[in-house]
Amino acid sequence: MSRAAVLSGVGSCLPFRAVPNDELAADLGSSEEWIRSRTGIGQRYFADRGTATSDLAAGAGEKALKCAGVSTVDVVLVATTTPDRPCPATAPVVAARLGMRGTAAYDVSAVCTGFVYGLATAAGLISARVADRVLLIGAETFSTLLNPRDRSTAVIFGDGAGAVVLRSGDPAEPGALGPFDLGSDGEGEDLITVPAGGSRQRLSGTEPAPDDRYFAMSGKEVFRHAVQRMTGSARAVLVRAGWQAQQVDHLVSHQANLRITNHVADDLGIARGRCVSNIAEVGNTAAASIPLALDHAHADGTLRPGGRTLLTAFGGGLTWGSAVLTWPDLDQV
Repeated sequence: MSRAAVLSGVGSCLPFRAVPNDELAADLGSSEEWIRSRTGIGQRYFADRGTATSDLAAGAGEKALKCAGVSTVDVVLVATTTPDRPCPATAPVVAARLGMRGTAAYDVSAVCTGFVYGLATAAGLISARVADRVLLIGAETFSTLLNPRDRSTAVIFGDGAGAVVLRSGDPAEPGALGPFDLGSDGEGEDLITVPAGGSRQRLSGTEPAPDDRYFAMSGKEVFRHAVQRMTGSARAVLVRAGWQAQQVDHLVSHQANLRITNHVADDLGIARGRCVSNIAEVGNTAAASIPLALDHAHADGTLRPGGRTLLTAFGGGLTWGSAVLTWPDLDQV
């Protein structure tokens, strides 16, 4: 009998410190209006000193477990670009914080596509009967990578975490994930990158330039690729699911930029009013953006049981991916 990964809980965690556009605009020679018009962002959250990615991940994971009505899982996955340390992985730390010492735990690294890649990984574990229940968390402290002088990135990204609990279930029941579409193109590795810190730089024999330790992005090229790849991936997964674009109740894309979301919706033929978006409140939180959006939309009643939901993401690598599910009836926490 085939098994599917079924969404059974959601949760999220944001740092305490909200950073409005006005706080960043003056230092960048910009304005609140320019930032909002270019990105759709009004504020983002930055973690305080002493807060790490694992802290936000544990907070989101705890809420997702509570929503699902469980205290343990078989596997903990953390999708992140900003782990607590280069070594070890952050997921075992999070599992231990949640009282699950001895539980299998590892990180997933696909930048902003990390959560969708994590969903596919969790679904595979459940389908292969390696696990009956998986906690998947997207968590980021992207503020640690940002160059405060770079207007193209400093105003876009924020910190936060979102989580889901997946359990084994029937492929036909509400909340069952699938099909998936995943892809990558390593020839675009330099479009979204942190140049310094890895083996390529360390073994080059040269010291990195100061700015090479910061996150860098080729904005115009990334915009073009993001729209193209998310649109293509979403179309592929809709075909596999047997859905028409007009049947999609909610499009939940990676919260990269409001203009990108609108372009993807327009290209797919999905009304913009069906797009789930919280980028105005939290900014681009990379691998955390989709689960944060899911939790917020569940909490405010936007996502309702039975709604056909399309997820799609694009990130560094280059990577992209999409998945579909019918929204289940979840508890409010």
